[in-house]
Amino acid sequence: MEREQEKTGRIASVRKNSFLIDFEGREVMAKLKGSFYEEAPDRRPVVGDHVTFIYSPAGDSVIRAVRDRKNLLARPDQARTGVMQYMAANVDYCFIVTSLNGDYSYNRIARYAGIALQGGAVPVAVLTKADLCAETERYVRETAAVSDRLRVHAVSALTGAGLEQLEEYFAPGKTICLMGSSGAGKSTLINAMAGEEVMKTGAVREADAKGRHTTTSRQLIRLKNGACVIDMPGMREVGMARAEDGIDGTFADIVALESRCRFRNCRHGTEPGCAVRAAIESGALPRERWALYRSLGEENRNNYAKKKDISKRVKAMKKSRDRSMPD
Repeated sequence: MEREQEKTGRIASVRKNSFLIDFEGREVMAKLKGSFYEEAPDRRPVVGDHVTFIYSPAGDSVIRAVRDRKNLLARPDQARTGVMQYMAANVDYCFIVTSLNGDYSYNRIARYAGIALQGGAVPVAVLTKADLCAETERYVRETAAVSDRLRVHAVSALTGAGLEQLEEYFAPGKTICLMGSSGAGKSTLINAMAGEEVMKTGAVREADAKGRHTTTSRQLIRLKNGACVIDMPGMREVGMARAEDGIDGTFADIVALESRCRFRNCRHGTEPGCAVRAAIESGALPRERWALYRSLGEENRNNYAKKKDISKRVKAMKKSRDRSMPD
């Protein structure tokens, strides 16, 4: 009988306390060793992590350690106030997939770009279903204005238009994380790039251009050429927390303006020498962009404050419980 051996693989999916590891062309079921539950949540394995595990051919393998990460993508947990949701690790590119129909949202693209930049990945806006849109160039220009660090491509998986622009991202060893709403065309896009059906596709309702959730949990898919794709469940709401660097990176033009204000603590109201207000009044900075920057910053600070408050309460409860325990 083959003895248990220590191996290295990559997390392909997570379901509560069960993990699927991509290992030498096959999938291995695994559990965590007990000490992981004493670790901080951001130190537990997520999809895309490289892990060391004890391989068991007869049952569940046991994950022993998470190897050093290149980066980690996170967002506020929409169901639990003040809690962060760690989504994927070791990502090179974040494809922000948005179809050119009722799904398009400048605000949401900016949020996704902030999450990608905060996590250390390159944000790439992929505007799908370009064949159904008569104003594709306008949307490309508008999306490019979100951030000078955001790459933008308009494509059609149906006609093949623009797909050649995406080939550079699908290089062996690279990992692409797919973000976007249900029905945005993520699965159809990846199937077209892979040249085969590697992801299930779902129908889109004609009434509101929304799609069914074909992906219910995060999963890593290894393509034949060695590139990897991490598919996310559709997200129409994207919160911001602990994303100061990502927001500043997305709105680098506004950060640069703030640095030119006469006063370091300028509130961009009635203070003299305010570079931000001057840019708004001249039309160089659109009011809508300034309002979005302020809104995301406030949301980010509020969510971070809630997280810190919850963390303090949890620590206080733990101390109280420890004191009440008999020696």
